[in-house]
Amino acid sequence: MDTSDEWILKRTGISQRRILSQDTPVYTLAVEAARHAINDSGLQPENIDLVLVTTSTPDYLTPSTSCIIQKETGAVNAAAFDLVAACSGFIYGMTVAQQFIQTGYYKNILLVSCEGMSKALDWSDRKNCVLFGDGAGAVVLGRVEDGYGILNTHIGANGAVGKYITIPCLYMSEEDKQTREEYDNKLALWQDGQEVFKFAVKIMPYATERVIENTEVSLDDVKYIIPHQANCRIIEGAVKRLGVALEKVYTTIKKYGNISSASIPVAMDDAYRKKHLNKGDNLVLVGFGGGLTWGSALLRWSK
Repeated sequence: MDTSDEWILKRTGISQRRILSQDTPVYTLAVEAARHAINDSGLQPENIDLVLVTTSTPDYLTPSTSCIIQKETGAVNAAAFDLVAACSGFIYGMTVAQQFIQTGYYKNILLVSCEGMSKALDWSDRKNCVLFGDGAGAVVLGRVEDGYGILNTHIGANGAVGKYITIPCLYMSEEDKQTREEYDNKLALWQDGQEVFKFAVKIMPYATERVIENTEVSLDDVKYIIPHQANCRIIEGAVKRLGVALEKVYTTIKKYGNISSASIPVAMDDAYRKKHLNKGDNLVLVGFGGGLTWGSALLRWSK
């Protein structure tokens, strides 16, 4: 297509992406991430009470990706369901899991965010196809000592502007058809880049400030803000509004691109494996996505 590495890097901050082969299902990434998370937790698959999956690109509407992961990992005692909140999915999933654990309904929850965005793109659409990659990230959530783990979460949505990011499934409105007139793949992801940009640079600082308000933690106490890895310009614009140093923001966008709900857990895993996270570190996770949705979480690292 009519583009170049220089053009992409300058406008998005993306140098590399990972792309699944067309005959490889998305759930294979999810299963691999899930196995890593279970092994790292020290638990056995039978100890998992719930498999919770966030994805906008499932291989099947049924069976759900969570049921496939339950089967493939041997989590035979777990309930399983999928959750759709687009790029905010991981934060939504954490918030849901937190409620189950705090009430005592479940003890150990496997949360997996997996996306095969390459399968939802029209590869003639230069504006969008250079942004997205494929990937999966997973965590096991359970009770930790007081004062650690998830300290607070904030989630929100504005369905009135949901039309700015769409991926049709079993129905397409006349407006959908018109926005896709030039697409080879009529069911591909479509977004209004300018509107999404304006929404993102406002909502990310807002969600970051909301999740730390009424807590003992200030922005100065936060070691890393780990944002949804959408676009370097969005991240830079949001950070400028927040008034924090760019060095405080942990990014992996250059290597992986935008992997929707998997962006934040993949970035967390990257920081963890590189030994950047120490017990007691305060982290803010913040994302936005289709719906339009947003979410943030304040964590005190305890691994």
